[in-house]
Amino acid sequence: MIITKSEGEIATMRRAGEVVAEMIAAVRAAVRPGVSTADLDAVAAAVVREHGATASFVGYRGFPATICASINDEIVHGIPSPDRVLAEGDLFKGDFGAIVDGFHADAAVTIPVGEVSDELMKLIETTERALWAGIAEARPGNRLGDIGHAVQTVAEGAGFSVVREYVGHGIGRALHEDPPVPNYGTPGKGIALKAGLVIAIEPMVNAGTHETRLMPDKWTVKTADGALSAHFEHTIAITENGPWVLTDPGRAEPRL
Repeated sequence: MIITKSEGEIATMRRAGEVVAEMIAAVRAAVRPGVSTADLDAVAAAVVREHGATASFVGYRGFPATICASINDEIVHGIPSPDRVLAEGDLFKGDFGAIVDGFHADAAVTIPVGEVSDELMKLIETTERALWAGIAEARPGNRLGDIGHAVQTVAEGAGFSVVREYVGHGIGRALHEDPPVPNYGTPGKGIALKAGLVIAIEPMVNAGTHETRLMPDKWTVKTADGALSAHFEHTIAITENGPWVLTDPGRAEPRL
């Protein structure tokens, strides 16, 4: 069942989105060689506590941490650990969620650790461009396939692949709601988008194959061929005037 949100509920989700944005900013500032993913998890947890919010991921289906922390060929859902230490040239992917007054917001970012190659920067920049191309299609009158097609076109146009087993999602009182939001699709196909729908669009883009493999911890997902992967995500409210990016405090309602 697809649950649309009232203006008041979207305003609450915006507050959650502002907490998520602060989590990302704090972790971005802390990313450097020698820092562990457990250290970064502690940084994000401190922001959640400071705002009196609740972390979306802690305890979610048994997940043990505040953020998902993935490195290099890990696509998503990496578990923070003091043994996972960042090194020069790594790609760090953080996924962040917060709850304010019962409503979630969710966002992800890929951060280069120190200096990385031009090819890796291309992967990062392409994935972020793919996200914003998808966001631009999140308008009343469009369809879900328009979002996925926009993401896929940018990613594949740069020579990369989009992950298919893991997709974006609706969001609200639950972290994951209907509808699923694939990062691939056909224009004009899928459910019609309407004002009040809130979704998380999250391209996961691989340098090699789109295929994935799940690690023995039952959380961490890696690329099947060991190629690098990037991940970006925002929570988007669809309004009569277009998309409102709830997890980007620099984006006023409802323009890009």
